Amino acid sequence: MINVTPIASMLLRRRAEDFLSHSLMAEDSQRAVLAWLLEHGEKTSWGRACGVHAAMPYEEYRKKVPVSAYEDIRPQVMRMVQGESDVLWPGRCARFAQSSGTSGGKSKYIPVTPESLKVNHYGGASAPVAFYLDNYRDSRMFSGKGLILGGSFANELTLPDGVKVGDLSANLIDAINPIVNKYRVPSKEIALMADWNEKLPALAEAASREHVTNLSGVPSWMLTVLKRILDLTGKANMGDVWPGLEVFFHGGIAFGPYADEYRAIMPEGMRYVDTYNASEGFFAAQNDPADLSMLLLARQGVFYEFVPLDQADEPYPQDAVPLWGVEPGRTYALVISACNGLWRYAIGDTVKVESVAPVKITIAGRTKSYINAFGEELMVHNAEAAIAKACARLDCSISNYTAAPVYAKGRSRGRHQWLIEWGRPPHDAEEFAAELDRCLQAENSDYQAKRAGTLFLDRLEVVSASTGLFDRWLGLTGKLGGQRKVPRLCNDRKLIDRLLDLNESMK
Repeated sequence: MINVTPIASMLLRRRAEDFLSHSLMAEDSQRAVLAWLLEHGEKTSWGRACGVHAAMPYEEYRKKVPVSAYEDIRPQVMRMVQGESDVLWPGRCARFAQSSGTSGGKSKYIPVTPESLKVNHYGGASAPVAFYLDNYRDSRMFSGKGLILGGSFANELTLPDGVKVGDLSANLIDAINPIVNKYRVPSKEIALMADWNEKLPALAEAASREHVTNLSGVPSWMLTVLKRILDLTGKANMGDVWPGLEVFFHGGIAFGPYADEYRAIMPEGMRYVDTYNASEGFFAAQNDPADLSMLLLARQGVFYEFVPLDQADEPYPQDAVPLWGVEPGRTYALVISACNGLWRYAIGDTVKVESVAPVKITIAGRTKSYINAFGEELMVHNAEAAIAKACARLDCSISNYTAAPVYAKGRSRGRHQWLIEWGRPPHDAEEFAAELDRCLQAENSDYQAKRAGTLFLDRLEVVSASTGLFDRWLGLTGKLGGQRKVPRLCNDRKLIDRLLDLNESMK
């Protein structure tokens, strides 16, 4: 394959400069985005009901339009799924990204409009590549192909002709420019297979025969694919399979818990670029290899608002601020208005603002994914940081995990219970439990206070999961593959009790 990296680099490095300049001019960029969004929104039944118009400033917009969750807009979205036009966005939407179920257990269907494909998903996805090529002038990533993992389309609904519902990645692969297909693997036919038991061997076989230089996907699923390729080829390192492999663009879940496993199978000098890519939109990408935070993309069809955590459930949060009003060091719930017809939509993520001018963020966790059964306020970013440190100190790795509280009973105090599937198990699980507990105390002062003297909270408990437990659970729930995720922290025991029962049956 001809190396076209120099040409791509010349074009995309200009894009990198644009992304940065738009972020530096946050207020001008974001006000322009909001005006463009409202120009479209006023043509919809939603816009007419809310009385929005293109000239409406942010200050008026936040007073007229309440913050919404998915359940608030489900009726309108389902009208769109059934083919109705001009509901939340002008025209007829033919694609929907199926996302994890809400508390009611139903799937969410996020509109994927032509504007969101062009401006946000594809436009935003060019950012990490642009930043990468700008940082690494020696790259040859376009001398070979990219292994891009995709999900599949769903068949759970009766749909009008031309309407497709499935994982976001399936929609992106299905709608991609045919020219791009020359630089990606596997074929569309394999990429969109619904059954991962058939897809995985087909994908591994197809990819192992190609010259792959770059990877894109969710760390957990990509690791499964890479290990399958190593088994298939009899190699110990991916550099022996693909000598030109140089970068992994990852997102969807935290990379930290998987870092050691990747280092063990990746070639020396492998590079990693973090992205913030969700069904609702492509929001941010790492632009500096020395800084793990991500640059928020200010001009890609998304208007951002940041809500203090104590107001995350309010329809009109008084202290919500736009992009140009955030404070460094604070953690907020993220609210978006976007060119997919989501208006002041709470996506359920919390982000920490690491810096301003430009605004750079890290993902702190989910607004509903935490443990606060005893006043400890343990968030996912605390858990991920503690896991990384404990694994490094005890030379082990974790493939998957979830945690939940065990409530006090009788004279026993409460504790946290961690169900962990090991990538590389520790010498002693009890030693790991003690080390993880110490690391959690170092990461979270509220947890440390509750653990002090074991007056309120006992040391956490670790239960080792059978190999493949979480994949089996995802398969049983119809969520295996694509961008489906295991909830990391739960404030009740509904999930972990089901998993413990399944774990027992697998022994």
